[in-house]
Amino acid sequence: MAKAIWNGAILAESDETIVVEGNHYFPPDTINREYFQDSTTHTTCPWKGVASYYTIVVNGQQNKDAAWYYPSAKEKAKNIEGYVAFWRGVTVEP
Repeated sequence: MAKAIWNGAILAESDETIVVEGNHYFPPDTINREYFQDSTTHTTCPWKGVASYYTIVVNGQQNKDAAWYYPSAKEKAKNIEGYVAFWRGVTVEP
């Protein structure tokens, strides 16, 4: 069971993550939405498409753009469309 943890909070937990380029992508229904705020940040991956971001907020502390997902992934990345991955200090325990 993979867990994403930051600032003592479990952000997501699933035994059905998909690992792409070393990142665990969590199914969207396995994230604890109370910690997620939509961000206006977007980046583009040549083969996955345009990524959207979430800012993580736990106990009043913010981790800007610490989670990302592809709302409309390109064909080669359709299997992770909507799935959420983490960085910027978020620990993912496999």
